[in-house]
Amino acid sequence: MTSLKPAAETTPDGQPTAAAELTKKRGWWADDASEPVRRNLGLVGVLVAIWVVGAITVPRIFLDPEQLWNNWLIILQQSAAIGVIAIGMTFVIIGGGIDLSVGALVALSSVWCTTVATQEFGPTGMVFTAIVVGTIAGLVNGFLIAYGRVVAFIATLAMLVSARGLAQLISGKRTQRVSAENAAITNIAENRILGIPILVWMLLVVGVIGWILLNRTTFGRRTFAVGGNPEAARLAGINLRLHTMLLYGLSGLCCGIAAIMVVAQATAGAPDHGDLYELDAIAAAIIGGTALAGGRGSIVGAILGVLVFKGITNLFIVNNLEQEYQLIVKGVIIVGAVLLQQVNFSSLPQLRKSPT
Repeated sequence: MTSLKPAAETTPDGQPTAAAELTKKRGWWADDASEPVRRNLGLVGVLVAIWVVGAITVPRIFLDPEQLWNNWLIILQQSAAIGVIAIGMTFVIIGGGIDLSVGALVALSSVWCTTVATQEFGPTGMVFTAIVVGTIAGLVNGFLIAYGRVVAFIATLAMLVSARGLAQLISGKRTQRVSAENAAITNIAENRILGIPILVWMLLVVGVIGWILLNRTTFGRRTFAVGGNPEAARLAGINLRLHTMLLYGLSGLCCGIAAIMVVAQATAGAPDHGDLYELDAIAAAIIGGTALAGGRGSIVGAILGVLVFKGITNLFIVNNLEQEYQLIVKGVIIVGAVLLQQVNFSSLPQLRKSPT
């Protein structure tokens, strides 16, 4: 089995290769390895710009430390469910796929875990049901794509329609309230640990696990390989079909976790939960540096992308601006992020220190 190894930085006799010399001349900042850092710093810069605009327009919130902290906790709490979904979406897109069904899977999982029969098993049964339903639906997506050879766009679009319809059938098109006996579920959205909402801690835990899985495991390396060059990955001995199926199963798992978070916030399950979540998740992954062609992406970038979108939403709300302007700004950001992916930073002229 052929192993995938990075290019050597030195020749057999210990001398730097031409590529290594070129990198040294250009500097690490212009090297491809620094691209995620550059992009993440750019997103942090956008968040700072949002704060600056807020400080100018609504100083009573953005210049008061206590108000600013509480406002950002609200943004983080509102970003939690979308952030978890965006993490699963990032894996799928890096692997060369796309998942349009995530919003519908959130609705299906939320409805299934709040049925009267399911609630009889208590909070543990509700959490287990949501995760299992989301994961199985994701695996069905993966099976159709990997083994049924259905195009990802079509397979997940069909799942979007089917899951949303099944959610309506199960719930009778009605909202299903969480019973008082299962208040532990709703407490997830109300309680805090060390002053930080539990939902934010859940996003942090999922983000850390996702980062480790993507950057420090064989599964992550195979995901990059499958999305970057499927043929080379196949020749290296990677089971493309199985890995693709697992990626969609992982996305479904994230949807199940997000469904619990949504149910906790809404204190109910409903067939309209997760509406357009797929667009927010895909957009967050893209502006976070995940290439739609696959083979490149970042968990940190995806989470920052969600925070940028929610930060903009919050800024519009506190300024009492119309939603249509917010949507226009989001659209511009998405297009700008895609255009930015076309820039080859390594080919840009570099600043050099003048001789002393």
